[in-house]
Amino acid sequence: MTGSPDLEEVFHQTGWPGLRARLFHLYFLLRRPMTLGVRGLVYDRASNSVFLIRHTYVPGWQLPGGGVESGETLLEALARELAEEGNIALTATPVLKSMHFNRRSSRRDHVGLYLIEAFSQAAPKLPDHEIAEAAFFPLDRLPEATTRATLLRIEEIFGEKPASAYW
Repeated sequence: MTGSPDLEEVFHQTGWPGLRARLFHLYFLLRRPMTLGVRGLVYDRASNSVFLIRHTYVPGWQLPGGGVESGETLLEALARELAEEGNIALTATPVLKSMHFNRRSSRRDHVGLYLIEAFSQAAPKLPDHEIAEAAFFPLDRLPEATTRATLLRIEEIFGEKPASAYW
């Protein structure tokens, strides 16, 4: 042990200061709620292909992902969404490539985009109530109905285009 204090202990407030901090946090949560999501660009280098999904409830092919639940980290949410939407498991820590404001969804929605190159897929994803189709597509043969946002994220990662602040 180094003898240095635990930082969580140092910054933990009790009494009136702690209550006041919790009340301010509650106020800001109610006053300025924000949503956070993750998307994963699963890239198979060997076949130069990316994994895309097509939902049953929205049009177009897109990157797998979804909302970050309360008490969940971005990486936990990403791992959960990849498992649910593609039978994909992370085998190494993915790289956070960019953060985007998703103004089409709401005035408070943000999405973190991860590049995943180390993964395994137990079995192809079969259609269910949420996912109509899921597959790997070569970068030069993406489906015609790939969403604009998905095409932009792929271009930002594999092309010379800088990451946009917007989804």
